Amino acid sequence: MLEVGTKAPSFKLKDQNGKIRKLSDFKGQKIILYFYPKDMTSGCSKQACGFAQLYPQFTQKDAVVIGVSKDSVASHKKFEEKFGLPFILLSDETLETIKAYDVWKEKNNYGKKTMGVVRSTYLIDEKGRIIKAFSNVKAAENPEQMLNQL
Repeated sequence: MLEVGTKAPSFKLKDQNGKIRKLSDFKGQKIILYFYPKDMTSGCSKQACGFAQLYPQFTQKDAVVIGVSKDSVASHKKFEEKFGLPFILLSDETLETIKAYDVWKEKNNYGKKTMGVVRSTYLIDEKGRIIKAFSNVKAAENPEQMLNQL
């Protein structure tokens, strides 16, 4: 995990609609930047639906929610449509941003070691500084946890 107080690494990624999004686009807003392993999986769907359900409360607090995974733009679009997700999903197929945020780690899956995204969430302030960092978050609890952090 990156240290609280450090400048959040910039990124330039395509969202679920193919639009290029940069960290600097959100200057002046708090950002909930969450990294998740895979679209359409049980845990990731619970987490995304939790953020969707609480989305009006995030916007009331002038916070933007952004999900990031290594899935394709097309996969993100299907994920958005299936669950009616009102927030941005960014595609990082090259893993550049995922690695910059230090969430690409070795995982132990039924005794087999693999590399993958560790479910993690950063709260970034209006000036682009990391003010909270959570690793190995519980998918179903993370949206409420982040709302409480605001």
